[in-house]
This record gives sequence, C-alpha cells and structure tokens, in this order.
Amino acid sequence: MIHPKGLYTLFFTELWERFSYYGMRAILVLFMVTPVTQGGLGFDIKSATALYGTYTMSVYFTSLPGGFIADKFLGARYSVLIGGIIIACGHFTMIFHSIEFFYVGLILISVGTGLLKPNISTMVGSLYEKNDARRDSGFSVFYMGINIGAVLAPLVCGYLAQSESFKQFLISNGINPISCWHFGFGAAGVGMIFGLIVYILKQNNFPEIKRSSDKSQTNQKEQLTSDEWKKTGAIFIFFLFTMLFWAAYEQKGASLNLFALKLVETKIFNWEFPSSWLQSLTAFFVIGLSPIFSKLWMRLGEKQPSSPAKFSIGLLFIGLAYALMVPAASFTALGKISPLWLVGLYFLEVVGEMCLSPVGLSTVTKLAPQKLLGIMMGVWFLASAIGNKFAGFLGGFFIAEDPSQLMMLYGGISIGLLVASLVLTLLIPKIKKLMGEVK
Repeated sequence: MIHPKGLYTLFFTELWERFSYYGMRAILVLFMVTPVTQGGLGFDIKSATALYGTYTMSVYFTSLPGGFIADKFLGARYSVLIGGIIIACGHFTMIFHSIEFFYVGLILISVGTGLLKPNISTMVGSLYEKNDARRDSGFSVFYMGINIGAVLAPLVCGYLAQSESFKQFLISNGINPISCWHFGFGAAGVGMIFGLIVYILKQNNFPEIKRSSDKSQTNQKEQLTSDEWKKTGAIFIFFLFTMLFWAAYEQKGASLNLFALKLVETKIFNWEFPSSWLQSLTAFFVIGLSPIFSKLWMRLGEKQPSSPAKFSIGLLFIGLAYALMVPAASFTALGKISPLWLVGLYFLEVVGEMCLSPVGLSTVTKLAPQKLLGIMMGVWFLASAIGNKFAGFLGGFFIAEDPSQLMMLYGGISIGLLVASLVLTLLIPKIKKLMGEVK
C-alpha cells in the first residue's frame, strides 16, 4: 500500500521531536529526586511526581491554544515549525544547572509542543480523504515513527545522565561528573534540531491546512449541523476514556521509572545498564507491533472492529498489564526483581496502546467538523493533559519500601481500567449511532 510522500516527511519530523521529548522525560523524575550532592534537585517523591504530572499535563494542555492559533492565524505548517524552534530552546535552556533555568526550560518545551503536536497530527489527517482505506494504516505508520524516536531517546539520554562510563569520560576530560544530567538534556535538544532540519528541507511534500481566517465570512459564522454535534459528542466520550489510559500509561515516567531505579535488577553478569533504558521497551514493542496492526486493519477492511470496540480492547489489555504488577510488587519484599516483569507489563500495555492511541488520532480527524479541526485536535490532547496530571498524582503514592502500598497502587490502576473497558463495551451501540457513517 503506497502512502502520500508527505507522510514520510512528517514521520521523520515527529521521530526527532519525540526523541527530544522522551529523552528528557526518561530522566526528568530521576534528576529531580537525585540528591543535590549528586547533581540533582533533591526533591522528595511526591513533589517530583507532582511536578512531572504538571509538566506533562502542560505539554498536552497547550495543544488547545496551539490548535486555535493554527486555525486562526499561523496555519498548521508554520505552527509546527515555530513550535519546534521553541522546543529546542527549552531543551538547551536545561543545560544550565539552575532551578530557574530548569523551570524556564519546562515552560518553553510545553509551549512549543502545544504548537507542534496537534498540528502535525492534523497534517497527517489532511493527506487522506475521510473514507480513504489507507487512513488508519497511515496513522499507524506515523505512530511507528513516534516510537522509533522514543526507543532511541532513553538509550542516548539515559546513558549520558546515568552511566558510570560516561561519568568516567567526563572526569578524564576535567569535567565534574555530576553535570552528566545536563548532557542528557542537551542531547534531547539536538534531536529536535534534527527534526527541524528534516521538516524544512521536505516541507513541499505536504499540503497546507487552510486557516479559518482564510475562509469566507459565511463559513466562519456557519453553525454546526445536528450530525456534526453528534460526532463531536462521540469525540468527548472517547475523551473521557482516553484520560484513564494516559493516567496509567504515563506511570512509565513517574512511578515505574522509580520502580526500575530502586526495585529492579539492572545488572546482567558484570554489566550494569541505566534503569532509564527500560523506558525504551514500550517503544521497542510498538515498532514490532505497529506494522502488524497496520496490516491487520487493512486485511480486515470492513470487518475490522469499530473505533469504540478498538478502544475497549485497548483498555482491557492495559488493565491486564497493570494486574501483572501486583505479584511483581509483592516479590520486592524479597529484594530486587527481574526486569522481565516490566518487559511483560510493557508488552501487554503496547497491545492495548496499538488499539487505542493511533486509532484515536485517526478517529478525531474523521469525526471533527472541518472548520474546527485544529481546535478539536487540541481538545483531544487535553484528554492526555488531564490523564498526565492524574498520572503524576498517582505516582506520588510510590513507596519503594512498602510492597503492600505498591500492590494497592498498581492493583487500583488495573481495576479502574478493566471496569472502564467493560463500561465502554456497553456503550458501543450508542457511540456508533453518534458517529454516523464514520467507522
């Protein structure tokens, strides 16, 4: 199946943007909880995960004004470009060891991502007609690009921030080894620069999305039809369940990041690897499963599950993933556990993710009224914002020394997701009516 050329340009742009984001995210909480004497900020766990939740919420919350700015003023193409530049500035600001620069960097990355993230997804949707059979497949390919960046980022940034070999390299060159964290943040910024280069050189491969201000005054004042209101209602139902998904998903950067650092054996024979490397597992599995799911949806054609059914399946699998963490948490009473527990969790999580996240992006671009496409994509990422904040709140309940507390934390997440999957399954007939002809 041949896709438009623009898909591959956006694929590589998003790959490097996600490298910058996931590279910084892989070490963010670890940097905050590391003692000041070791180059960190010395935050307690609740404070660190709360700030993590606020930051990751802001990254997605700014997608709403970012979509509005693209719709009304800049257009999607220039919004993505300007957003990428601001993101790079944010990462490079965090090179400096200063709490003020740290906060400024987080703010810049949040603002830049708000401009880039919703509008690059809108541009992918614009490459296809609404009923193009390649549409879901195209979003799955795009989603694989996201995860190539995400699998490389923790390996590079985690190595620079945590590995003893890089610290020894710094010492041999007369550099204080506690500055290693800032080399990790700097590498994330370099990734964003690569993304901007690809985007600028290949920007003629995709069409511009018209701004609302380019349309006639009649179109600006045109009211939504009854059918468009129903489809918008379907988006908001998906919105609610997506929040729960992200609250669990973002534990990777919060409680699961700390779980790997404190409770998982990261030494194989005599070789020890950075705990942040385990964050590459999710993206690694997505790379393997993305083409499989893409081909599966294409082969099933009209027989494939509806979008709400895919959502329900996604919630089911991520619920099962966190159920696996209950026995894993209990075994920490005996000492550090095998990393295979996290391997199993991330695999099941990715099966659920592939049914929900890329399909969700595609579904919004099909359901959203054309005149509100950028804004509705921003609303979609608002679900991610709320879910991320909730993830930070849940991460604050992580207590490494209390296995029973960990069992309650991950067991509660699992039960919540499994119940949500059941409720969504019962709502499928109603949602399909709201969606009309959209599958």
